[in-house]
Amino acid sequence: MSTHIAAEPGQIAEDVLMPGDPLRAQWIAETFLDDAECYTRTRGMLGFTGTFEGRRVSVQGSGMGMPSIAIYATELIREYGAQRIIRVGSCGAMREEVAVRDVVIGMSACTDSAMNRVRFEGLDYAPTADYGLLRAAADAARGRGVRTHVGPIFSADSFYPARPELGQRLAAHGVLAVEMEAAALYTIAAAEGRRALAICTVSDHLITGEDLPAAAREQSFSDMVHIALDTVRDA
Repeated sequence: MSTHIAAEPGQIAEDVLMPGDPLRAQWIAETFLDDAECYTRTRGMLGFTGTFEGRRVSVQGSGMGMPSIAIYATELIREYGAQRIIRVGSCGAMREEVAVRDVVIGMSACTDSAMNRVRFEGLDYAPTADYGLLRAAADAARGRGVRTHVGPIFSADSFYPARPELGQRLAAHGVLAVEMEAAALYTIAAAEGRRALAICTVSDHLITGEDLPAAAREQSFSDMVHIALDTVRDA
């Protein structure tokens, strides 16, 4: 039983979807999984296990930011044997061709966090998705006809950046969108010999200013979840 999840052994599946919002975790479990049962409410960070097409799948909230997802991903892997973790979250579009409600699949994750600089003593490690999961997700999105972009994303340490112009510089180098968790998830998965991917729905646009209300962010990202579950099944 881990410190922050506190589930019993065997309650968590090898395949885990990880939204940041615990209420989105509940919505995913209740909407997409059969026979879903809650295995944790510790700190309000809900986790559920059910089945999708007969395969056990868990959904675990991660909270916001890299320090938070690092805690939950590490405990899922070390304490509960998670093998594949797919982040299903929201992101902000950084380029004009990416629209609100589009899906972005993170091939790699730039970051301004110091977590990896500490881990690698100043070396610039490149957090990267598992290729098999990436390919399966891209195929699933294409098969469902979902407007999707595959490429680098930016895992930011600050939701309200002190220097937003740096994001523009990243966008000029092809970075599609900004979120706050993928770089830590990819690094931890690599260190632990596991597989990880981030699939995000665009909830707001840094160029146009368009954004979705909180309720829509919590419960209207079904395309992203379908892609993630297809990936779990097919990868």
